[in-house]
Amino acid sequence: MGRKSKLSPAQWAEVDRRILEGESQRALAREFLVSEASIRERLAKHGRLQGVQEVAAKIVDAERCLAALPLAAQISARTLADRLRSISDSLAGAGRHGAETAHLLSSMANAEVQKVDAADPMKSLPRLQSASALTKLANDAATIPLRLVAVYGMASTLPDPKKAPTINLEGLSDATLVELVNAMGTGVLVP
Repeated sequence: MGRKSKLSPAQWAEVDRRILEGESQRALAREFLVSEASIRERLAKHGRLQGVQEVAAKIVDAERCLAALPLAAQISARTLADRLRSISDSLAGAGRHGAETAHLLSSMANAEVQKVDAADPMKSLPRLQSASALTKLANDAATIPLRLVAVYGMASTLPDPKKAPTINLEGLSDATLVELVNAMGTGVLVP
């Protein structure tokens, strides 16, 4: 863990804003009593300013392109942009609700597994079947959120629910059912 920063988050935000406005890092370092290296390290670590500059340039380009269109086309472009924004917001909401539903269903499946008699799992076969069905529903509910995450480049860190193993509980031995129950109860179910 590094040393505590000499500047508060509000002061760093001020430094960031003023760098974006073109002030020199050297002058800001003198004013805020920090080294230029501290400012450079922060900029390298957070990398926010470059992203802000890129977005600002895209906004300027979009506004120029929009202004170059005839008035009727400008109205059409803004209407289409509003519709796309609405669709994006709706999908984000669907993703959030899907993730919440998947979480709830997974919790319900886990609750069913906790009620299984590990000494005699065959007496608990309906609970295991319920847990299996709830897990499948949870995986289905996670489809939209996982696809949205994939769009934003995080797909390699998440499992694909479509590739999740399926288990036919009726064909399993008692010993295998006990192992399955124990694995599901600890949350460590590996294909």
